[in-house]
Amino acid sequence: MIHLYQNNGFNMVLDVNSGSVHVVDDLVYQVLSHINEGKSQEETLQLLGGDYPEQEIRDALGECQELKEQGMLFTQDIYENAIDLFKERPVVVKALCLHIAHDCNLACRYCFAEEGEYHGRRALMSFEVGKKALDFLIANSGNRKNLEVDFFGGEPLMNWQVVKDLVAYGREQEKLHNKHFRFTLTTNGVLLNDEVMEFCNREMDNVVLSVDGRREVHDRMRPFPKGAGSYDLVIPKFQRFAESRHQEKYYVRGTFTRYNLDFCKDVISLADLGFKLISMEPVVAPEEADYAIREEDLPVIFEQYDLLAQEIIKREKEGRGFTFFHFMVDLTGGPCVYKRLSGCGSGTEYLAVTPWGDLYPCHQFVGEEKFLMGNVDQGITTPEIQNTFKNCNVYAKEACKSCFARFYCSGGCAANSYNFHGNINDVYEIGCKMQRKRIECALMIKAALAED
Repeated sequence: MIHLYQNNGFNMVLDVNSGSVHVVDDLVYQVLSHINEGKSQEETLQLLGGDYPEQEIRDALGECQELKEQGMLFTQDIYENAIDLFKERPVVVKALCLHIAHDCNLACRYCFAEEGEYHGRRALMSFEVGKKALDFLIANSGNRKNLEVDFFGGEPLMNWQVVKDLVAYGREQEKLHNKHFRFTLTTNGVLLNDEVMEFCNREMDNVVLSVDGRREVHDRMRPFPKGAGSYDLVIPKFQRFAESRHQEKYYVRGTFTRYNLDFCKDVISLADLGFKLISMEPVVAPEEADYAIREEDLPVIFEQYDLLAQEIIKREKEGRGFTFFHFMVDLTGGPCVYKRLSGCGSGTEYLAVTPWGDLYPCHQFVGEEKFLMGNVDQGITTPEIQNTFKNCNVYAKEACKSCFARFYCSGGCAANSYNFHGNINDVYEIGCKMQRKRIECALMIKAALAED
């Protein structure tokens, strides 16, 4: 299976199963297009004979055949058996999302957590519950040494002392059990101060700083409960924080909605503020929400991704580049085959923990009682849920079987699939279309920068 597309003046060819990426001339592009449609060599010669000399077409056909023999074009999918081996392996938990605070000091309009309450009550995690969560992670991590814990909310800084105490506890335990904790924290910045920054720079492997781009965009969607904007308060703090981390091991992360379909301007505004690591996610919301992205918005969104890709290339060549998370692809390494087939590991390797210690497949399932998997005292009490998620992969999703992007997105988000279709083994179609466009842009950027 191959995927052919043209972007920014480049003829791009992706061999889906091998991951090989080719930049080809117009003749080879047309030859491959005909072969991909099932045309024979003789039919291809006839179809292109009016535009190119016969020998040039034969040479192009020969080059394509050579690449096929070298395993870089029209390769077979050899990974389906690998997923069977993956499903047979015992589950090892390697990451927890600790809901350290089911409370928030902002009232973001698109928040799936309903101002931090997650369809329930406001609560702060106690040190005792957090301690049991870390103990659960260690006990269920097998021989895996590196473990990940994300302090999440709501707003984690509303329970800052417990965050610090749990980090200290984790550092004690990693010495006793030959483990290493990689701590991360997501914050809206309202309570960010020098003490928090110093601690995070010492202990947090990554921090995620929530900001939506331009002031008017950010303040519309991320206000305080009484309606005032938060941009002017948090931006100077985030700038200092990013600099204090030497522009490494952080992301400013925004969300774009129907109200800022020109989101390229928001990414550029963040880059112009000095941020080097930027993420801008499309909102996922019920179709009836006024800010939800709809099918008819996609042409504009695709145009924005193209504009952003071109700007990234331009700035990189000028020596003032920045990283856009959704255009990151690794053509020489990247995730292992199991990760490419099964995704984020929600419900198996990765779990979310509520303030009272309940376990869910991930933060987006919290509050959905049918997905309650257990608690930090008893561990997993509903293994059937775990098994359901263990069987969630690109081969379990019909829509993924013919999709060129399947080994990049790993089948997409299970929560989005459930929220739109009531089934984790389906796909969120609008999200898929945006993902495919992002991958096309990302591969084109690699080609453009390789020219130099």
